Amino acid sequence: MYNKIFNMTMPEKVETLTRALVGINSINGTSGEVEVANFVKETLLSFPYFQQNPSQVWEQPVPNDILGRKNIFALVKGKTETKDTIIYHSHLDTVGIEDYSSMKKDAMNPDALEDFFKMYAFDKDVQKDAQSGEWLFGRGAVDMQSGIAIHIANVLHFSEHPEELTGNILLMVNPDEESQHKGVISAIAELKRLKEEQGLSYTVAINDDFITPLYDNDPHRYIYTGAAGKLLPSFYIYGREAHVGETLSGIDPNFIAAEITRRVHNNLDLAENIDGELVLPPSCLYQRDTKEFYNVQTATSSYLYFNYFVYKATTKEVMDKLTAVAFEACRETEHVLFKHYNDFLMRTGLPPKTLSWNIEVTSLADYVDELEKMGINTAERMKKEFNENENLEPRMLCFKIVEALQELDPNKKPRVIIFFAPPYLPHNYLNQDNERDANLENALKEVLDEVAKETDEKFALKKFFPYLADGSFLSLHETDEDILSLLNNFPEWESIYPLPIKDIRNLNIPSINIGVYGKDAHKWTERVYKPYTFGVLPGLLRNVTLKLLKKNETILSK
Repeated sequence: MYNKIFNMTMPEKVETLTRALVGINSINGTSGEVEVANFVKETLLSFPYFQQNPSQVWEQPVPNDILGRKNIFALVKGKTETKDTIIYHSHLDTVGIEDYSSMKKDAMNPDALEDFFKMYAFDKDVQKDAQSGEWLFGRGAVDMQSGIAIHIANVLHFSEHPEELTGNILLMVNPDEESQHKGVISAIAELKRLKEEQGLSYTVAINDDFITPLYDNDPHRYIYTGAAGKLLPSFYIYGREAHVGETLSGIDPNFIAAEITRRVHNNLDLAENIDGELVLPPSCLYQRDTKEFYNVQTATSSYLYFNYFVYKATTKEVMDKLTAVAFEACRETEHVLFKHYNDFLMRTGLPPKTLSWNIEVTSLADYVDELEKMGINTAERMKKEFNENENLEPRMLCFKIVEALQELDPNKKPRVIIFFAPPYLPHNYLNQDNERDANLENALKEVLDEVAKETDEKFALKKFFPYLADGSFLSLHETDEDILSLLNNFPEWESIYPLPIKDIRNLNIPSINIGVYGKDAHKWTERVYKPYTFGVLPGLLRNVTLKLLKKNETILSK
């Protein structure tokens, strides 16, 4: 690859690398993630600097990964003897290509897609972009093979000009961002090792995940100084089953689930309100009962979970909010079911049965305490359930464990048990009240002002990257008490989602996102804007790198 690109201009290098990366099938959960990792490693090893220093490019296998996925690292050392290091990181996986339908065979062929969309009159915006020649199409073009390409091209630049560096550049490319984040989570151990063995001091991590216009004709290039976190609050709902001819005497868990969903899904009252930030509400990702085949009995239980973005809120605050919502939903359900039953009795003249309409609401932690007080060994049962079902999809495994606890309940009360399931992503951001963070942000603003004057780009600085990103795992803002609320309500945390919380907190690496610019990530019309992404962004990232390294002594001494 080096022989192909070394004489090119920077925009040509980035486009050539992007096209090569897009051309590799790197869909999450496939062996393509290994193939693209190998390509990145081979490309780096073709550079003269790494041919002279081959040990400074290496791979780290993701532990216990059946696909053999791996993280790729490369270290460029500056001429000065310093341990100050800036991390460049990107993810190498993409989402699937099913959305391309009849164009699936060309999903990774930018030229074929451009030709197709030039004639695509059903979407005038896409057609106009294709006809302009300024956009590169293809799965992963914007999310985020162009991001890897820029980091590789800048690594090449600094490897050829180490005299510019007053510190080091550590490239880190990770798999599995689009699913479980196994790549970056496993990379925490490697970052810790480098810190301990080589004394690297991490100034900041720079991700270049995609940015996009937030409204029609939005002129801004958004720069994010942190990342939103994520929780997956889950509801195991146990009702009272009934024959289809006696449903008025039952408590249908689907009815409860629907009422909870109605109150939670896209409810902005449950979202944080942070001035100037794009804050997204919780959304339902899964809702279904546990019946596996048709019969004339109503469902016994239901599963329900939500995507819940967190920005500054703590896990405990989210649990408290959702417990209150579930309580209100259950009170409404009780009222409606009781009314329907009484209306039925009045219409038929039948005598009433002795029925309780009470639906309890509890957190997993409180439910475990309740069972323990009955003398039930909950830890033993949870571990047994995990061992018997450890190959199950992680969220379903969590539900199975909670369901196993419910089966130990001698009273079989209708209830809603709220817990957390994977993935969990910490939230982080530069905090102006912290002098180190404030200095980092001020240095970033200086560079953006300089580049804006040179290029006429309009930059807008925001705290939270509004989508999910690997940068979430590089620092942790929550207190021990907040984390305890998560751990106590997460079934078999250490086995299902062993996140190295202590190491993340000790590393405490600020994470910013200065991303490639494009449209329609995760859609078949995905495309990256070449003039900014290939022409402006590489230089912007180099300028930020040099500014932060130059100011690093001052920043770290504060």
